[in-house]
Amino acid sequence: MQTVETLNEGLKRAYSLKITAKDIEARVDAEIKKVAPQIRMPGFRPGKVPANLVRKMHGPAITQDALNTSIQDGIQQLISEKQLRPAMQPSVALEDGYEIGKDAEITVTLEVLPDVPTPAIDALVLERLVVPVDEAAVEAQLQRFADQQKRFDDAPKTHKAKTGDLVVMDFVGKVDGVAFEGGTGEDMSVEIGSGRLIPGFEDQIIGVKKGAELTINVTFPDDYAAENLKGAAATFDLVIKDVRVAKEAVIDEELATSLGLESLEQLRGLLKGQIEQEHNGLTRTHMKRKLLDQLAVGHDFEVPPSMVEAEFQQIWAQLQHEASHEADPAAALAEMEAERADYLAIAERRVRLGLLLSEIGQKNGVEVTQQEMNRLIAQAAQQYSPEERTRFIEYIRQEPMAAAQLRAPLYEDKVVDWLFEQAKITDRDVTREEIEAAIESEDSHVHGPGCGHDHDHDHAPAKAKKPAAKKAKKAEESAPAADAPADEAPAAEAKPAKKPAAKKAPAKKTEA
Repeated sequence: MQTVETLNEGLKRAYSLKITAKDIEARVDAEIKKVAPQIRMPGFRPGKVPANLVRKMHGPAITQDALNTSIQDGIQQLISEKQLRPAMQPSVALEDGYEIGKDAEITVTLEVLPDVPTPAIDALVLERLVVPVDEAAVEAQLQRFADQQKRFDDAPKTHKAKTGDLVVMDFVGKVDGVAFEGGTGEDMSVEIGSGRLIPGFEDQIIGVKKGAELTINVTFPDDYAAENLKGAAATFDLVIKDVRVAKEAVIDEELATSLGLESLEQLRGLLKGQIEQEHNGLTRTHMKRKLLDQLAVGHDFEVPPSMVEAEFQQIWAQLQHEASHEADPAAALAEMEAERADYLAIAERRVRLGLLLSEIGQKNGVEVTQQEMNRLIAQAAQQYSPEERTRFIEYIRQEPMAAAQLRAPLYEDKVVDWLFEQAKITDRDVTREEIEAAIESEDSHVHGPGCGHDHDHDHAPAKAKKPAAKKAKKAEESAPAADAPADEAPAAEAKPAKKPAAKKAPAKKTEA
């Protein structure tokens, strides 16, 4: 294989590779010898089909595979010989007009990871905002919990259902007088005012009594899940089987035992632990952001544009999703576009911080163990239907990039925990309201991404309080790709003339 470097500018590299026809043909011959014993053809004993007939029958496919393999091996050899550290998957192009039997000219373009300066960590000073859990907070949580665990008593037969009551009914839904699939049920319980049913349904059962039979008219929303019912006018024939009234929420032993617990004190203990976990999460979020701010100061090295673009696209896709659920999606999208530069800066800072964390992790022996990785894979597999889980696990084990994406958040957290151990930390007690305000404030909100210069330019604009912008701020907590050591970055898969069937992650199971 002949290699010529055609571009070396900043982090960009380009190479011209020539794979000789002789090399490709040698691979074809080797493959034909390998598969010939498995070929069956009328008139020949098994394994005795002549090589020239195998070539005639399967030559084009075998040659294409040989070319693909040659390109893959050529790229791996290039990366090894030039000691390249690809930032993203290299782009591979086969010369126009390539003909089988001739030399193959390949162009490989890629961006490499920068040389990351070793961050100074001996001067890290952090303040840990601690939120103590007082009894008043536990009791308030207990009351909210009791309110959510509503219990109902049968109402008198003459009682008219009102908001907050539980109505038990049989129903038959019809469109144009014909019952539709999924529109019939028995003993359905609904709390009036819960908003659980389609608009207008619950309002029309206010005032019903036990034993009543009635027909109501509703219109399905335009965004209803069932395509055939979107915007459709329908009727529901109802038989009211019971009306129940809510009992006053009581905090007692029965509340705890109804949940399978031994005592009310055990329930209090569980709720206190839940509050402590929430407070610890807020504490960690605030301290992590301050840590990332300190790491970002003084580090302004060049980062691969392709990584920044990939990160930006992730942020942008999330923002678009959030904007689509705004009251005025068009206005939300317009505001996003006006702030595009801010989000690009966020993406760049996230990439830079990811590389810094990766450098720290490599230098100090931080790693994700195989046992931890197995646990991550098992947890992620739960998002898929049972029949797809095996496929997903195989996909993760065979695709280094997919495995790296799964591993990255845990690796980052382990690096951050290691940095916490090295830092000088002082504690200060605050209220929950104070730490939440600190997280939201301009001088201490999610500093993860940004340009790495003045913090006034690191954030999404201060006015961005809408869900889309908040989502971007939340995303800043994580610095991407702080994962495997840079020199272990998975080699990119070439995509020559004819692509093989791509391996795809199975589709996640959908919620009913």
